[in-house]
Amino acid sequence: MDLKKLRTVILAAIAIIGLVVSGLFAKNLVDNKAAAVAPAKKIIKEVAVQTVTNSLVKVIIPAQGLLQAKQRIEIYAEVQGVFATGKKLFRTGQSYQSNETLLQLDAAEYLSNVKASRNNLHNQIAAALPDIRLDYPKEYSKWATFLRAINVNQNLAALPIMEEDGIRLFISGRGILSVYYSVKNLEQRLSKYTITAPFKGVLTEALVTEGTLVRSGQKLGSFIKPGVYELTVSISKSYSDKLSTGASVVLSSLDETATYLGVISRINASVDPSTQTNAVMIEIKDTSLSDGVYLKANITGDDIENAVSLPRGLLSQEFTIFKVQDNILISIPVVPMHFSKDEVVVRGIPNGTTILAKPLLGAYEGMLVNPSK
Repeated sequence: MDLKKLRTVILAAIAIIGLVVSGLFAKNLVDNKAAAVAPAKKIIKEVAVQTVTNSLVKVIIPAQGLLQAKQRIEIYAEVQGVFATGKKLFRTGQSYQSNETLLQLDAAEYLSNVKASRNNLHNQIAAALPDIRLDYPKEYSKWATFLRAINVNQNLAALPIMEEDGIRLFISGRGILSVYYSVKNLEQRLSKYTITAPFKGVLTEALVTEGTLVRSGQKLGSFIKPGVYELTVSISKSYSDKLSTGASVVLSSLDETATYLGVISRINASVDPSTQTNAVMIEIKDTSLSDGVYLKANITGDDIENAVSLPRGLLSQEFTIFKVQDNILISIPVVPMHFSKDEVVVRGIPNGTTILAKPLLGAYEGMLVNPSK
């Protein structure tokens, strides 16, 4: 064999040996890697479960609102004048008895016009009395008494009753009736210079002080009767239809340090189109409360029979929940009856069914779990 052929045989043998060695080395690596990787363990989540017992569920509708005095008036001026100093300063927190003067406007100039008008009426009736005595003697004593009763410092009394048409026409023709009603109109306007308290209460807002020029239509303040308040809350239309006036309501402060008892006084028949809710007014009688306080109300709705209350997180968008059977999650349909902030009342779960007690992140149908109560 020549040298060239020998060289070719040697190279071929080396190549074959290299391939065999490489194959054996690769196989050894794969075997070692397979041996190093441990088989994956199947993770089973431990879940809290509960056994369902259907019963009568009491529905509580939570709401909150701003407390306001039931009797409240906004004080406005109907005439113009300077605010005169009275017996009490017109200040917030000042209390007044019923019919006590809240504020007095200076009416000296206007009062002079009223007195002049009363005196003018007196003169006209005095001028007509002789004719009444001659033509209507039966009516004379009435008008003479009325004339003597006219006092420029006092409001006019009621006109004498005119039973005959003749005396009525005579008095009207002399212009006495028009002057009389003109004076009564002036007296009515004069009374607007004095604003009195319509009930026993407290001034909660004072926008003017003594010596201020008050203009007609100007707001002067606010006046309330403390001790009786109303809380207005918005309730869904589906529940407000089931409420009735006179029903008791438990209320509490926002920090829940104090509780109060109220009753539903009114239910607005109109529905807010933007929220589809009705305004429900709750009356509270408590002297410890104040106007402007926020309160929470727990309104008792209709009881739901053969139902169970669950955390809202257990209910899916398809209105299903998971029951646990043989350590496997199984989805079952339910009928939601009432939603609150954290709970949902549902029907359709058979008694004795084991379900999740808390929402499980990533739960799915057929998921293997380890239940614990």
